[in-house]
Amino acid sequence: MTLAGAGTLFRKEVLRFWKVGFQTVAAPVLTSVLYLLIFGQVLEDRVEVFPGVRYTSFLIPGLVMMSVLQNAFANSSSSLIQSKITGNLVFLLVSPLSHGAWFVAYVGAAMLRGLMVGVGVLLVTAWAAPLQAQQPGWILVFALLGAAILGALGLIAGLWAEKFDQMAAFQNFIVMPMTMLSGVFYSVQSLPPLWLAVSHLNPFFYMIDGFRRGFFGHSDVSPWLSLAVVGGCFVLVAALALELLRRGYKLRA
Repeated sequence: MTLAGAGTLFRKEVLRFWKVGFQTVAAPVLTSVLYLLIFGQVLEDRVEVFPGVRYTSFLIPGLVMMSVLQNAFANSSSSLIQSKITGNLVFLLVSPLSHGAWFVAYVGAAMLRGLMVGVGVLLVTAWAAPLQAQQPGWILVFALLGAAILGALGLIAGLWAEKFDQMAAFQNFIVMPMTMLSGVFYSVQSLPPLWLAVSHLNPFFYMIDGFRRGFFGHSDVSPWLSLAVVGGCFVLVAALALELLRRGYKLRA
């Protein structure tokens, strides 16, 4: 019953974002293309991050991973806060779903949306620069872990927030800065020592650096270190989300 219920809730969450796919999937792809056109045009002949790698080629994996992370977070967080505010969350509360089923369904749907947007960005930007997946295992691992972490973080944010402006504050002051300052548009090795040290405290940096490693075989830090940091973050965030769901945190009056 629990597995069947999780599958039903997962399907409901997928249909929720797919019915407005122009907004939830196509629009983020267009945003990434605009980033590529602007930054690629301005910096293509001025920056060489890795030997023999054009700046546009370097930029595309960062944009792909940024899209995966932001949209995975947006899916689980927006779904939960909308259900809380509109009052239809009560129909889930009276169901026999376990907190584990909630977690699987919400995070699973968030991962699916994030990965769909990421694949869309990769396909649409393929014309701009050649990319070769030299180590595809790292691409898959970091894409899945990154989407899962942000899906679980979105679930935590949705549980915590009680109105839309609180959710917007969480995204604008936490998720967006950490994403933009994670090395999407630059290599952190080009930063001054102080900001380089600060960047290494940002878990989003390890997600993007490990993901980029899969394309070029180059990264700013060891992919095994990135895997350890990202894996540890997933365990912590997932454990917190499951515990909050188990307690019914801000779900029941």
